[in-house]
Amino acid sequence: MKLTLFEHPSGDRPLAALGLLLTGVFALALQDSLVKLMSGDTSFWQFQTLRSIGNLSFIVILALASGSLGLMVPRNWRPVYLRGALLTVCMFCFFGGAPYLTVPQMAAGLYTYPLFVSLLAGPVLGESVGPWRIFALLVGAVGAAFILSPWQDDFSAVQLLPILAGFFYATNILTLRRACRKESPLALAFAVGVVFIVSGVAGIVLLSWFPLSAEIRETIPFVAIGWPELTFLVAGFALFASVLNLTGNICLARAYQTADASWLAPIDFSYLIFAALWSRVIFDQWPTSQALIGMGLIGAAGVITAWRERVIATGKRISL
Repeated sequence: MKLTLFEHPSGDRPLAALGLLLTGVFALALQDSLVKLMSGDTSFWQFQTLRSIGNLSFIVILALASGSLGLMVPRNWRPVYLRGALLTVCMFCFFGGAPYLTVPQMAAGLYTYPLFVSLLAGPVLGESVGPWRIFALLVGAVGAAFILSPWQDDFSAVQLLPILAGFFYATNILTLRRACRKESPLALAFAVGVVFIVSGVAGIVLLSWFPLSAEIRETIPFVAIGWPELTFLVAGFALFASVLNLTGNICLARAYQTADASWLAPIDFSYLIFAALWSRVIFDQWPTSQALIGMGLIGAAGVITAWRERVIATGKRISL
């Protein structure tokens, strides 16, 4: 029996999209917490390469189980591989600060992406930015300030990396929704895996040929070392992370293909809840009251943005 989940989408199914979205953010929140846990035993480049090998292997198996290797081939390869490149930069920014930030800090920074979607709506999509979007941007900016606390003495520029990741995640969402709606989830995942493994190998080769100074390697070993000693623990972790990553990304891609992004976006913020829970379970860390306020404000900004976009979309349908 074929696995129809991976075939080209044929229409909107909001309830199925809801289940896929929750499954995806649960898996990705767990993966992100585990990457922080293992960041002292591997490097970003080693992890990126090993996880990508696992991803591509599983994708081939899933394509065979679905009845066709053609599901890995995109209909329009340019936006599909552009999305893979954008996610590669996003993951570098997001995981680059993992050893030095808490999981809630990483999650809150990443989930500023709806604010960037609003900012990009004008220059990229030709949409007007009205007072509601501006209000949401201000609310989100205040929330990000609560999380980052730039006025504190221990503030570091590393804390800006997850927000930069949020920017590139927003460009990925726009590319997915505007140019990749009819693509197979396996084609999308395969392209991401290819770009990930290319970037991982490139990082390993460059850092091997042109090693950074000992001081830099000691300060930021997770991104400054190409290929540390590979252990069975790291290999097993990369394999498990591959399963979580593939599950999460396929579920999210399918969810946004089968329901309006404005309807799903508020639910997408459940990632912040899962991230806080995994931080508590794995690291025995719970967000401070100030961080919780910031997360709440960022979530509220995302909900306001999604609500306004849904109102606009409904108005357009009525006017037709």
